[in-house]
Amino acid sequence: MYRFLLTPRWWGINVFVLLAIPFCVFMGSWQLSRFEDRVQDHKTATEEVSAEKQEAARPLAELLPVDKKTSGDRVTVSGRYGKQLLVPGRQLDDRDGYFVLTLLRTDEGKALPVVRGWLPGIAGAAKAPAPPAGEVTVTGALQASETPGSNGVSAAGGLPAGQTGAISAASLVNLVPYDLYDAWVTLDKGDSGMKAVPATAPADTGLDLKAFQNLGYTGEWFVFAGFVVFMWFRLVRREVEFARDAELGLAPADVDADASTSGGEPAPARQDVGV
Repeated sequence: MYRFLLTPRWWGINVFVLLAIPFCVFMGSWQLSRFEDRVQDHKTATEEVSAEKQEAARPLAELLPVDKKTSGDRVTVSGRYGKQLLVPGRQLDDRDGYFVLTLLRTDEGKALPVVRGWLPGIAGAAKAPAPPAGEVTVTGALQASETPGSNGVSAAGGLPAGQTGAISAASLVNLVPYDLYDAWVTLDKGDSGMKAVPATAPADTGLDLKAFQNLGYTGEWFVFAGFVVFMWFRLVRREVEFARDAELGLAPADVDADASTSGGEPAPARQDVGV
């Protein structure tokens, strides 16, 4: 009854099933490993951000360029404050507010964006404390440039003069007359009574949409594997039923091809009726 499994047609089906199942399992396992890697990266990055608050601050030159390893490290920089900007639409402790961002001009002739603190409410230049005058030395957490449209960073344009949506060299280059470092710093302690802005984990280390897409793809690949197995058993069962029907004479060989294919009843033979 199962001799049909040795026919060329079924050889092709069987080979396809034997290749498709391990492929689906492999792809599902790979997507699951990607999700687990992101979870581990998020855990490690969060722990490092907390631990690095206790480490001694290092000069800026030793930590550039900013990457996953140096993001969040404590840095110390000296210079003079210059132009000040506001970064609206930033939340802290579940409250709406804005960052006060001031450019620190260093002896190297470049400017480093420094987030001196956070204030609640609607961004207003009159409410933002002026930066200290003269030579200053700041200490805080080094951060990579933000990407508009990701991690809660606004990509909206048309902001009032003196405001920026993202803290990045690309966003600030047309707003300030300085050469810029491709990084920024958030102070350990808020300046002039403002609240300090906590350091964030590096990009691509959080449990973001991409991480949960990996988890969703994991489920899809395992479902595909189960579907292949289900369809194989269904096809085998149908072939067995056809063979059994043939043995019982329920599927005669001279049945009209169209009827047997569609599963319908064969058309009755035409009879001539005399008048």
